[in-house]
Amino acid sequence: MGVRTDVAGATNEVLQEAISAYSDEAYTNARKLSGTGIVGTNEKIDRNTETFIGQVRWDKPLNPAINVASLTDNSDGTKTTTSTDYLRYVKTVRTHGAEKVNMKEVVTQRDGLAKIGRDFGETRAQDEHNALLSVLKGVAISEAINGAAAGSGATGLGGQTFENDPTDSKYGFYVDLGASIKPILAYDNTKASMEQGAQRAEAFLQALGKGWKDYELPYYYLITSPSMMASFRSANLVDQDRVRDGNVDFQTIFDGKFRLISTRATQSLSAAEMTKLNTGAGVDIGGTKISFIVAPGAVAMEPLNVPVPTEIDRDASAYQGGGTTEIWSRWGYILLPAGYSWIGSEDEFPSDVKYQYAVEGGTAKALTSVGSGTLASTTGTFDRKFTSALSLGILPIFHG
Repeated sequence: MGVRTDVAGATNEVLQEAISAYSDEAYTNARKLSGTGIVGTNEKIDRNTETFIGQVRWDKPLNPAINVASLTDNSDGTKTTTSTDYLRYVKTVRTHGAEKVNMKEVVTQRDGLAKIGRDFGETRAQDEHNALLSVLKGVAISEAINGAAAGSGATGLGGQTFENDPTDSKYGFYVDLGASIKPILAYDNTKASMEQGAQRAEAFLQALGKGWKDYELPYYYLITSPSMMASFRSANLVDQDRVRDGNVDFQTIFDGKFRLISTRATQSLSAAEMTKLNTGAGVDIGGTKISFIVAPGAVAMEPLNVPVPTEIDRDASAYQGGGTTEIWSRWGYILLPAGYSWIGSEDEFPSDVKYQYAVEGGTAKALTSVGSGTLASTTGTFDRKFTSALSLGILPIFHG
């Protein structure tokens, strides 16, 4: 049978005289984060607010003033005061569309829009994954500015340690293992022995203790690369039993302490971004790669009610009366990491890139475009608002 790919107006199709049914090639995109337990909800988010942003209010923890009663001192006791704060969140809307030439179906014998409609779920899931990963990176940038730069006018003191005060915002909520320390230790034939078992993942346990100290949750999600997964398996660290979480079966390590999310999606910042962070007046970050330990429900995700979520448009006169048909899908959502307030642009739907912007002098821009050498007037677009870092849910780990 002859095969043709030169039919004018249909050069993107493989055509043959004897028609067979089309089958779909399986998607092999990076494993997605948006369908995992790191995504939760926040009932305080109002999806129907006007403008591009909304606010969530909460009562801050008390700092009580305890007085000692006296029978001789008649002065007034010190009163305990209360305070509230708010987080700002931003909406985003995404679209996806395609067009077909109506008469092309006479030659190809297939609906040119069928593939688009059939795979819309994959398209939307991939978009939500990309946005969620950008939010994680945006949080990492914000916290790195706190510790490595001079954000908000205070010189950073580095990342979390076992001893630092979690209410001191000059410590970024991240752990820097340095360039020479790798979270996964493998066999080294230059040494007399090899690192065994839990030694290969000790750095993750150290980071967990430094980040949440005595406020550890029963389990966390560890976003890993395929190379990390291979090392876990070779060290026989992966637990035999899996954990069922929603519709996902998770492999775990350390008796379920870490639920593993393996993805080849790039989690790290660029070399230029790391260089910019290390020009600050704080403590330089030695690690060049990033892994994330994430608490359950650390990022609230709320879908938006988008007008006309699916729309079909026809142009009957196009192509000399043959006509065209367009189909457009629209969806939107709010992503709010726990404890952070959006301080980026309030006049547009942000793209994934803008989740990772920095804000200098009230203007949101790419981190590499920030002019201040010390980053003294710079913050991330996600600004930490919670009083204590122990209430946060996203712990970036910088490592070699």
